Amino acid sequence: MFVMTSFCRSAAVTFTAFILCAALSACQHQPSAGGGFELRVAHINDHHSHLDALPDFEIRVAGVPTRVEAAGFPRLTTLFKAQDRQPNLLKLHAGDAMTGTLYHTLYNGEADAALMNTVCFDAFELGNHEFDEGDAGLRRFLDHLRGDRCRTAVLAANVSPAIGSPLAPRTVGDYLQPYLIKQIGTVPVGIIGLEVRDKTQQSSRPLPSTRFDDEVETAQKHIDQLRAQGVRHIVILSHLGYRADLALAGKLGEVDAIIGGDSHSLLGDFTAVGVNGSVGPYPTVVRNRDGDPVCIVQAWEYGKAFGLLTIRFDDAARVVACRGEVTLPIGDDFRQKNDRGDFVAVDAATREHIARALHTATGAGSAQVRVVSPDPQAQAEVARFAGRLADMKKQRIGVASEALCLVRVPGEADNRSAGLADCATANTLARGSDIAQAVAEAYRQASRQADIALQNGGGIRTALPRGQVTYDTAYSVLPFSNVLYELRVSGRQLVAILEDAVANYLDHGGSDGAHPYAAGLRWHLDLSQPRGRRFSRLTVKRKTDGEWQALDADAEYTLVTSDFLATGGDGYHTLAKITAAGGAVNTYLNYTQTFVDYLVARGTIRRPPESDYSHQQVIARDGRMLP
Repeated sequence: MFVMTSFCRSAAVTFTAFILCAALSACQHQPSAGGGFELRVAHINDHHSHLDALPDFEIRVAGVPTRVEAAGFPRLTTLFKAQDRQPNLLKLHAGDAMTGTLYHTLYNGEADAALMNTVCFDAFELGNHEFDEGDAGLRRFLDHLRGDRCRTAVLAANVSPAIGSPLAPRTVGDYLQPYLIKQIGTVPVGIIGLEVRDKTQQSSRPLPSTRFDDEVETAQKHIDQLRAQGVRHIVILSHLGYRADLALAGKLGEVDAIIGGDSHSLLGDFTAVGVNGSVGPYPTVVRNRDGDPVCIVQAWEYGKAFGLLTIRFDDAARVVACRGEVTLPIGDDFRQKNDRGDFVAVDAATREHIARALHTATGAGSAQVRVVSPDPQAQAEVARFAGRLADMKKQRIGVASEALCLVRVPGEADNRSAGLADCATANTLARGSDIAQAVAEAYRQASRQADIALQNGGGIRTALPRGQVTYDTAYSVLPFSNVLYELRVSGRQLVAILEDAVANYLDHGGSDGAHPYAAGLRWHLDLSQPRGRRFSRLTVKRKTDGEWQALDADAEYTLVTSDFLATGGDGYHTLAKITAAGGAVNTYLNYTQTFVDYLVARGTIRRPPESDYSHQQVIARDGRMLP
């Protein structure tokens, strides 16, 4: 008999009746103990080429802000290897290994595969971003992954490449398989892989000939096949997202657990150490179509978390208990503020106190922060690629036939591109920043959905000089770790977004770095007018035929921009409200990588056509019409 107790705090989201207690409203589920066979699942997801440690991860220890090095793939390897001695273990990766840092840009999956092979995963499920370089790019990554002794099974039950294509040169199963049957002692366990269908087709770059089938129908078909073969323990390795996994469980029969990815969901309660953003308990327990419990887990993002789930089954192969914990691996280089407010290294006694406090705060329950030493083998692999990275940064990716000048606000007094001959008068011209315009064009190119791309002038750090362009050049222009968000906005909201940007510095004393630049959207701007009358004659460039048409206040458009702006940075309050209401989708595309792709595609880089510049006419604050 299965017994479940539940305690729910305020339920903000109502799911269908199959969920015993809404996971997203921080409910707790505790199945009763008992039964025989016990399965352990160590798992990660969505590391997105984040191989290096994060140098300044902030936690709170006894209420005191504390910075420490955290994450880094070598720390994950240490945690996985520590479980290798445990019985009945599965090691799983739920997808999106690639896209997100320079390691992907320069190595196209080779570095990610090398680090994954320090773990030797039993199975890896394709994420949507595995298709960002097309089927051929995915094949290159998989060749590196399976070129090692590990022989990790690559799963994607609902993905069928065409025979003769890169992923199926001879047969559909050359690179991908629908499931893996793993013998755990004398017990066979079936692991079925599911790829998110619509998102992959719409936002990544699979071949048109590669078929993506319905996730639910495909999962049930293969569950039935496994049951017919005598496999009684079924795990779904999913790249659908946490909410989708909750819904999926109730539609399937004979499923026991879902190990998830895609939504970058943090599960477990880390509020004691100042880490917020959890969307549910670890594990989350719901019921499947048969009324039996299903254990659902996910392990955050970017190598910052390691999940360990334990599932106990009774003699009839039903789940009778699931428990586990999420570990956030950190170093011991603790830094706290001194009298001047600077974060500095703590002394030995404080370090010991912090370590004890962390153990007390998180313990060994469903959430913990633990000091973990990087695995030496994995650390050597990162060092090997990082060393080559320094040389590769110098490689040429194009040639700029003219400088792309840096301006924040058209007509500003200071010339931020001083010293570049092509930019002597750039700050006095209506068109404003050439480089901001080019970056916006890169965003629009990277997004298959976006009608319009938006970039703030202050987000660009340097001009692009005439001459050779290297990877290092691109990362000097966009040096941060931002990703791109896609949002559905109305024409009326677009105008409000633009007005927010200019009001940030004209009306509220904020940074003029908020000033907007856009691709696929043009305007006339009068900085001498009050808010609400500054932008006029807005036109949108149709993606279908490249024709410009008047902005429709009531029409809906897809906007792509950085996560910084989408979450309200630089006074973009309208965008923040849309995002807070669930209107934004994180593409997890690194914004610098999209610029690199834009430069590589062109080879010879020049300013965009004048007709494409967002600023078609500008009147300065003093009423002057800018040339």
